Amino acid sequence: MSYLNKEKRDIRKPLLEAYYRFPRRELLDQQMEHVVTDYFTKLDIGKPFEARGLIVTGESRSGKTKEVNSVVEKFNAEGVKLPSGMPARFVECTLSGMLSWKDLGIEVLEALGTPMRAQRTQSHIWNEVEKQARLQGVIGIHFDECQHMFTETGKTTNAKVLDGFKSLCKHKRWPFVLILSGVPDLATFVNPYVQLKELLFPVHFEKIGGLDDLEEMNNLCFAYGEKGDVDFAPLGTKDFCERLAFACGNRWGLVIELVIEALTLCKMDGHKDISISYFEKAFAQKSGLSLGFSPFSVDDYREAFSEAQLLKLLLDDEE
Repeated sequence: MSYLNKEKRDIRKPLLEAYYRFPRRELLDQQMEHVVTDYFTKLDIGKPFEARGLIVTGESRSGKTKEVNSVVEKFNAEGVKLPSGMPARFVECTLSGMLSWKDLGIEVLEALGTPMRAQRTQSHIWNEVEKQARLQGVIGIHFDECQHMFTETGKTTNAKVLDGFKSLCKHKRWPFVLILSGVPDLATFVNPYVQLKELLFPVHFEKIGGLDDLEEMNNLCFAYGEKGDVDFAPLGTKDFCERLAFACGNRWGLVIELVIEALTLCKMDGHKDISISYFEKAFAQKSGLSLGFSPFSVDDYREAFSEAQLLKLLLDDEE
């Protein structure tokens, strides 16, 4: 027996590669266009300037990371030229825990492809960040899961980090466009620090709610069904979309994950039409609950489950 199921791999690959464009992407694109245009306009003037940036927030599994990554990939693919003729680009750092400002510099150097030993001084590390960024044409950094840089009790440390981010935006030789993304708590740490807040344009991703979002979810399901060559018509109902949203704690990212799992199970069975049973199975696999006990199979599901309970079951890691 091989642990690599080639049939499943081939089914999942186009589904995992798929990108569904939400209406919320419009605001993210507009804000990104603004900060990039602002950067290159000031660069053309030739005087020291402050770079603007973005702060992107949303609940865990709301899909913000994929959206920001897509924006960064699009910019990097454009190959916008710096005065030196080098294409400008962004690098990305995902933060998995609390870091000192020195440790953050080491993470950035890793993203730049120039790792450095921790024995170096903080000043040396960040000078190297600036040097390597200039040499490589890196004008921006996306710090994902950025809330990990802050704590409720570490006011002094928080202030140093916020001041560090501000200094990167205002660097005299090489200002950086920063994209800080994370859960809503991130904004509560950043907003009181006015000097940084004024440099960052906010983008917030809301949870699923309202009829418009249910219609959007229906479109998403049919789009993924088309990618997987599965007909979603049997589940094209308001009731199903409400159950799907509830089962996923009203998080778009979780909805996409569950749709992919259900479509995979359907295809593995050789079926061309989706049915609710595949969502029951996918939910059972992901949550660990017994098959038949889920928002897809219980009539009074809103009384049987709570959003907090479902999220605890479905989130295998916290942002």
